[in-house]
Amino acid sequence: MSRTVKQFRQAALALGVTALLAGCAGPNPRDPYESYNRAMFNFNDKVDEYALKPVATGYKNITPSFVQTGVGNFFGNLGDAWTAVNQFLQGNGEAGMTDVTRFALNSTLGILGLFDIASEAGLPKHKEDFGQTLGVWGVSSGPYLVLPLLGPSTVRDTVALPADIAGDIWRYKDPTNVRNMGTVLRVVDTRAGLLDASTLLEAASLDRYEFLRDGYLQRRESQIHPDADYAPRKVEKDDTAETSAPVSSEPAAKELNSGTPAAKPDSQ
Repeated sequence: MSRTVKQFRQAALALGVTALLAGCAGPNPRDPYESYNRAMFNFNDKVDEYALKPVATGYKNITPSFVQTGVGNFFGNLGDAWTAVNQFLQGNGEAGMTDVTRFALNSTLGILGLFDIASEAGLPKHKEDFGQTLGVWGVSSGPYLVLPLLGPSTVRDTVALPADIAGDIWRYKDPTNVRNMGTVLRVVDTRAGLLDASTLLEAASLDRYEFLRDGYLQRRESQIHPDADYAPRKVEKDDTAETSAPVSSEPAAKELNSGTPAAKPDSQ
């Protein structure tokens, strides 16, 4: 009987401490939909664990590295066209012309983009999407949002997603079966490139959801405001390509989403 009373007291104490902590904790203004986001994060995580990650692991182990490089270059080259459009929309004329030149060189001399000769020629690779463009125009990111299968996003980036999909050249590839196979290949290849990063993340992070959320939001801010002042970027006549160009290369934080790469159009 005394043992039962002791257990009851311990349970009541634990419940009281939990209630006290819950009362002190306030909602994260950047993540007001955290309950939904965590549920969707876990769903995406399971899809990745049982479907995408095993396929990506097999792809990486079996496919020669030069083939993987060619696949990444091919889809990255298609993304350069949409990046150029967004550069111009943001007022980054010099960076936009660089991206146009990259696309032209790699599509011709680079054999449809399989070889990234533009980088070898000293033309830096950028990555811009319409969500970044809206951010440069002064549109607030809004709350953090985890999308089914697509991964980390924000309300602004979600609104911009249809434009990014429309700006993906591969979307117009015929016949449909070739387009679908290419889309699957692109997702698997992207996930394969993040295998090492996801393993490190799983080992190092106590709360992967928070780690990825904070990393994604930080990276998006740095892409839109590269001067790190988090004020809307103004394009001046004497801006250099270095200050106006966004951060290049694929991030781990955005596309990992506990291992699940974003499935929206690749805008590399």
